[in-house]
Amino acid sequence: MPTHKIETGHQDVVHDVSMDYYGKRLATASSDSTIKIVGVSGSSHQHLATLTGHQGPVWQVAWPHPKFGSMLASCGYDGNVILWKEGAKPDEWVQAHVFSEHKSSVNSIAWAPHELGLCLACGSSDGNISVFTARSDGGWDTARIDQAHPVGVTSVSWAPSMAPGSIGSGLIDPVSKLASGGCDNTVKIWKLYNGSWKMDCFPALQMHSDWVRDVAWAPNLGLPKTTIASASQDGTVVIWTVAKEGDQWEGKVLNDFKTPVWRVSWSLTGNILAVADGNNNVTLWKEAVDGEWQQVTTVDP
Repeated sequence: MPTHKIETGHQDVVHDVSMDYYGKRLATASSDSTIKIVGVSGSSHQHLATLTGHQGPVWQVAWPHPKFGSMLASCGYDGNVILWKEGAKPDEWVQAHVFSEHKSSVNSIAWAPHELGLCLACGSSDGNISVFTARSDGGWDTARIDQAHPVGVTSVSWAPSMAPGSIGSGLIDPVSKLASGGCDNTVKIWKLYNGSWKMDCFPALQMHSDWVRDVAWAPNLGLPKTTIASASQDGTVVIWTVAKEGDQWEGKVLNDFKTPVWRVSWSLTGNILAVADGNNNVTLWKEAVDGEWQQVTTVDP
C-alpha cells in the first residue's frame, strides 16, 4: 500500500489522528491548541477547516457514527471536552457543546457503539471517568465513575455492544462496558448496572510496571472470546482475554518494545493489532493458530 504524506499545517506536535466513518476526512489534534480537518480523496488531500476553542494542547479527537450527523469530539489539557458540529459548508464548524466537568486535563475520549446511542466516555487526570449521553430533548445526562484511577486516567475504550459469540439477533440487550487505563499501572473494566457504573473485574488487571498509556477493546465479529490490548510506558503490550462473562481475565505479553508504547489500535475485524511505540515505529501483529502473537509487518513512517 503506497504511503501518502499529509501536511497538516499544525505549528506543534500532532497527538492524535482520527479518520471519519467513510474514510473521507481526517481530524488531527495538536499541542498548538487547534484541530485541523483534512479532506482525503485517493492520493490527494485538502485542508477543510481549523477548529479553535481549546486553551492548550488537544490530546484526542473522535468522530461519532454518521447516523448522529456530522460531528466531532475533542479533549484537551484545559479540562474541556468540546463537541463540534459541521455547518452548511465544510469549513464551517461550531461548538455545539462544551463539557467542563473535569478539573484537570482530559486525556482520552471514546464514542460508545452506536447501538447505545450518542454517548461519550472521557478519562481525566483528576482520576475520574465521565460518560455523557445525549437526550432526545437536546440536553445531556452525565454519569461518573469517581476515582476510577485516583492518580489519573490515561485512556478509555468501549466494549463491542454485542456479547462475544452472539450474532446480532436484536433480542439481546446491547452491552455497556468500558475498559480504562491509568497512571496506577492498571487496566480496569466497568459495566453499567441499573444506571450506575461498577467495576467488573476483581482485582484490577495488573501486569504493567509503569503507566498504562492506551487500552483498546477488540471488535468481536463472531469471535468466542473477549480481548483487550493495553500499551504501557514500561515498553510492553499486554493482550488480555476472558472466555466468558464472570471468568478471570488472563494477560499475556505480546512483546517488549524496549521503549514506551503510546497507542494500540485494532483492525475492524479485530484480528490485527497496530502498535505505535516511542521509536516512531508502527508494527502490525496477528495471533497465530497456536495462540502466539507474531509481527506481520512494519509500517514505514
